[in-house]
Amino acid sequence: MQTKWHGVFPAATTQFRGDYSVDIEATLRHLDLMIDGGVHGMIMLGTVGENCSLAFDEKIELLKATVDHIGDRIPVLTGVAEFTTATACNFAAAAEDAGVDGLMVLPGMVYKSDPRETIVHYRAVADAVNLPIMCYNNPVVYGVDITPEMFAEMADEPKFVAIKESSEDTRRITDLKNLLGDRYTLMCGVDDLVLESVALGAEGWVSGLVNAFPAENRLLWDLAMAGRYEEAREVYRWYTPLLHLDTHVKLVQYIKLAVAEVGYGSELVRPPRLPLAEPERSQILEVIREGIRTRPRIEAVVG
Repeated sequence: MQTKWHGVFPAATTQFRGDYSVDIEATLRHLDLMIDGGVHGMIMLGTVGENCSLAFDEKIELLKATVDHIGDRIPVLTGVAEFTTATACNFAAAAEDAGVDGLMVLPGMVYKSDPRETIVHYRAVADAVNLPIMCYNNPVVYGVDITPEMFAEMADEPKFVAIKESSEDTRRITDLKNLLGDRYTLMCGVDDLVLESVALGAEGWVSGLVNAFPAENRLLWDLAMAGRYEEAREVYRWYTPLLHLDTHVKLVQYIKLAVAEVGYGSELVRPPRLPLAEPERSQILEVIREGIRTRPRIEAVVG
C-alpha cells in the first residue's frame, strides 16, 4: 500500500469551548494556520488531541469536519486509541467512512498486552479497514513495546506502512533499518529527538510543538533534509527547551498553553486534565515566552 507520508505531521490539538464542548470551528482555524506554516500531513485525535477524553460520536463528527475542510491539501490521519480491540476496529471503520486517509494505531489502552496480544490487536484493526496504518510505538507512556522483531513479524501485512517511533531510544531507528530496510516509513515521535532521528534515517516527524511553531518546525525539517546540519543545530538548540515540553506527562497542557500564547487557540483541556496551576504555569510560560522572544528569523535562514 503506497503512501506519501513524510515530513512534519502535527499531532493536532482539539479546541474546546468554555463548557468543554468541542469547538470544531476553532480547531479548523488552527489546522489552517499549521497548513499555512508548511506541514506535510495532519494527525487528529492523538494524545495531544485528547483522544481518550472525547466520545465516539464527537470524534467522528470532528473527523468528518476536518476531512471536508482540508480536502486534498494534505493527508489526514486519525489516532486509534481504544480500550478494547473490538472498539478500535469499530472506530477505525467509522473513521474510514468519515474519509480519513489513514490511521495511527496504538495498542489497547490501559491493558499492557504481551507481544502476541499486541500483534493480534494490530492485525484486527488492519482487517477492519482498507487504509494505510502508522503503528505507534510508545512504551514509555503506554507500557507496550513493539520491538523491531515484532515489526518483522507484522511486515506481511501491507496496510502497516509506517512506524511512529517514540521509545526515546534512537538506536531503534538503526535496528529497524538493519532488520527491515525500507519496509516501513520511520517517523520520529519524540520532539526533542528529531534531529538525531533524521540523521539516522527517519523520514517524518509527528510533532506536538508544531501546534504553536509550525514555521519553525518546517524550517528545522527542511534544513535537516537538505543536510545543512550546522544551521539545523542552531535552530534545534533554540527549539529544544520548547521541545522538552512534549516529553512531560502534562504535554497536552503545556502545548495548549503555547498555542494560546502565540494566539492560535485556547489552553482549555478536558478533565481529568486541568489547567496548569501556579507556580507551574508561570514556569512553563517563561520557557514559551523566551522561545517566542528569541525565535529565528526564518527569512534570514532560508535566504
